[in-house]
Amino acid sequence: MTTALTGEPATATKPVLPPLQIGRHTIESPVVLAPMAGITNRAFRRLCRESGSAGADLGGASGATSLYVNEMVTSRALVERTPETMRLISHGPEEHPRSVQLYSVDPATAGLAARMLVTEDRADHIDLNFGCPVPKVTRKGGGAALPWKTELFRGIISNVVREASPHNVPVTVKMRIGIDADHITYLDAGRIAEGEGAAAVALHGRTAAQAYSGQADWSAIARLKEAVTTVPVLGNGDIWSAEDALRMVAETGCDGVVVGRGCLGRPWLFTDLAAAFAGTTARVQPSLREVTDTLRRHAAYLVDFYDGDELRGCRDIRKHIAWYLKGFPAGSTVRNQLALVDSLQALDDLIGTMDLDAPWPGDPAEGQRGRAGSPRVVALPENWLRSRDLDEAQREQIAHAELSVSGG
Repeated sequence: MTTALTGEPATATKPVLPPLQIGRHTIESPVVLAPMAGITNRAFRRLCRESGSAGADLGGASGATSLYVNEMVTSRALVERTPETMRLISHGPEEHPRSVQLYSVDPATAGLAARMLVTEDRADHIDLNFGCPVPKVTRKGGGAALPWKTELFRGIISNVVREASPHNVPVTVKMRIGIDADHITYLDAGRIAEGEGAAAVALHGRTAAQAYSGQADWSAIARLKEAVTTVPVLGNGDIWSAEDALRMVAETGCDGVVVGRGCLGRPWLFTDLAAAFAGTTARVQPSLREVTDTLRRHAAYLVDFYDGDELRGCRDIRKHIAWYLKGFPAGSTVRNQLALVDSLQALDDLIGTMDLDAPWPGDPAEGQRGRAGSPRVVALPENWLRSRDLDEAQREQIAHAELSVSGG
């Protein structure tokens, strides 16, 4: 995209953070795209990388050098090579490092999935999901529920690291503060991950019970940084702008940031972040024409991702419409029609009815994106909180848990 910039462009300033080192990979712009289900497929990652590269003239690293992680796939589905899972782990030729996030509740299956990824040269980096708060995941003992069972947590990391390390593929861990305020896991989990050979740990500053509600507790990221001393600690939660990222680093001392909902409908955020960490104040402020150009390209990439299925690609782009148009004077009628778009031509026709010369709207386009939800009681397996060890019934239950988590 053509970047409309504000602030001071490239000058000889001191970088705020050095490049992020994850195993053998040097991430020049110390930013990670958080895996998001139904969002961070190959099409969206390509768009973010391209949008980030537009700011290379701002000084320091290009946003294209950030780490872009695919959406979560289940280890069981990967081992069984289900067609949708194989699509989800596909990468474009421009992607490096190729990053895959695995979900698992079973150390043996996790190890087999990692072996497949590294022996078949399908990934250069593996991230392990221990942060998902979705009920269908936690009620089976997965995601943010799993670190409560410390030996199970240790076993999954150990098995994946053992398979990946001979191929020089680093393994990282993403997690939350805990299950709820009474069941905090992140400090123990961080130390275990470090001890088992994880190349970095990332912490979302919320519990599973919070989901995405309230405010992320960045002080927990600072405490994790104090506890984990030999590998990078990354901070995640409530980064809506480059300024938020700078503040997180200043408050926590983290080595890099993980950005999720903040880039929804705003892939050029990776340009802003690269510029900010390079020490410049230049930021991207696109016009509506530039935003709709990006939206249209995103839709075309989705059609390609779905092997030319235009209807499926257009159905997928619908959920992104409101994020792209946040703050712009698009009108409710056009917005509603865009949310029903079923072809690229229909998308072009609707975009053509808009005032494409409208400038960046400023504050109305900033801030929170995506659904925050509300606090809730976490769905868990029976008697999950009674002990930090698995009992026999729980061992039997988790052996079948991955079968019920679909979508890759």
